[in-house]
Amino acid sequence: MATVHRERALAAPGEVALRDSRTELSWTDVDRVVNRVADGLHGLDLGPDRRVAVFARNSVETVLAHVGIVHAGCSPVPTSFHLTAPELAYILTDSRAAALFVGPENAAVGYEAARRAGVPVVVGWRCPDGDGDVVPWDRWLAAASDDDPPADVPALPFLSYTSGTTGTPKGVNALAGSPVPGTTVDEYVRSLRTLPLAQWPGHLVVGPLHHTGPLAGVRLVACGLPVTVLEKFDAEAVLATVARYRIATTLMVPTHFHRLLALPGDVRARYDVGSLRLVTHTGATCPPDVKRAMIDWFGPVLFDSYGGSESGPLCGISTEDWLERPGSVGRVRPPFVRAVAVAADGTELPPGAVGRLAFEERDGRSVAYLNAEQKTSEALIRPGLFTLGDIGYVDADGFVFITDRATDMIISGGVNIYPAEIEHVLLAHPDVADVAVIGVPDPEMGESVLAVVVPRGGAPTAADLVAHCRTALAGYKVPRAFEFRDDLGRTAMGKLAKRLLREPYWTARAQPSPSSPPLSSPADSPATAVPSSTSWTSS
Repeated sequence: MATVHRERALAAPGEVALRDSRTELSWTDVDRVVNRVADGLHGLDLGPDRRVAVFARNSVETVLAHVGIVHAGCSPVPTSFHLTAPELAYILTDSRAAALFVGPENAAVGYEAARRAGVPVVVGWRCPDGDGDVVPWDRWLAAASDDDPPADVPALPFLSYTSGTTGTPKGVNALAGSPVPGTTVDEYVRSLRTLPLAQWPGHLVVGPLHHTGPLAGVRLVACGLPVTVLEKFDAEAVLATVARYRIATTLMVPTHFHRLLALPGDVRARYDVGSLRLVTHTGATCPPDVKRAMIDWFGPVLFDSYGGSESGPLCGISTEDWLERPGSVGRVRPPFVRAVAVAADGTELPPGAVGRLAFEERDGRSVAYLNAEQKTSEALIRPGLFTLGDIGYVDADGFVFITDRATDMIISGGVNIYPAEIEHVLLAHPDVADVAVIGVPDPEMGESVLAVVVPRGGAPTAADLVAHCRTALAGYKVPRAFEFRDDLGRTAMGKLAKRLLREPYWTARAQPSPSSPPLSSPADSPATAVPSSTSWTSS
């Protein structure tokens, strides 16, 4: 049986299948390289887990390595190119990866991590001279065959690592988008044609290819759809690429939207984005005003996808449905069949009641964290029902609304305060570019509300922001203090490690920062510790 790539190579041998800023590859090229990657891996002793890690910036080689790993019947382990050698070594050890692909910017770090973790094979493309311990990509491919891999090879899931925003990264196999147990590689890649992003040819990857969302680009190439890869996000480069190649689909995060909207009007008007048919956004909550501005610009092509590394996409909502229900992340999507809010004891709550959001998968599967039984157990509400730890409600029509994460919730004087609500209000202030609301020690209330603000151009004062908040928030939700910073340290996917923002306040008094307080239990009452740059208010 011919692979999808061989079929595309025979049907359209000269069609561009994959490109980045350096090169363009036809389906014939992709077919040859993917088969050689798969054959090269078949010649290695990969152990029972058959896990192969990739440590590289965005490039055509990064995509081809992932697709080749899939076709070899192995489990890809994408890793962040920002990692240090000890951090990467932790993931290589935890995942029991048997081989590692590295890019030219990462070769030295990759080899050092592989040495620490005992990974025997490191293959690198365009590696600098002197990295003698890395097998050159071209030489490794030249030694392999480009014959089609066996059609009946079992498909294995991607092993992604959580971003670590709530602690040490954990390995997870996403429930959605992963092969069903017993599926062959050929069956799996052909099933990917049902993905929403696979309904139109011409996808643009703008995020790093170690996050779950951008990895959709890998799956699209695997199922025979053309993909363009940006090495890194640049707002004007995104518009230019969409216009030049008539891009139909892409996936972004709200941070990308902010940067696009910040472009001068004449720059935005220079590029035709009318080819776009689906712009999925994920990774973080998108402020309503930002989303409306993007809809006004791009048209009704935005699709909000909510989920996590451990689940894959859980819910989704079209532009039309979102305009009717602003703030919703939509209804559950296959393979998930139900969403419900539950109380602290696991009791299911009625529509509209706020609680911990839980989801049911059609085959009763739950999320599982590699080598982390306690975390896996904490995610399980009961057999067949699991949670990612987010707080929200489900309306009578099944639409899901996220109000916060349980790990971010502030308990002040026994009252639950959800930071996302406060953040949305502050982001509406014209002088606020970004904000994170956290709980800090308070000797009387247990915790009080602190807003860490990145100013936009002007210099808002604490008094200005308090007055702004009082127009939309109850008094107990108004921040008691503001800290002004140049940057919040968001990841490339727009996620924020609030744990790192909280730590200085709590460790100053040797009081641990609350990581996952129960929904109905008050926090302890630690003493107050405040950095000198913080502005306190009398709100």
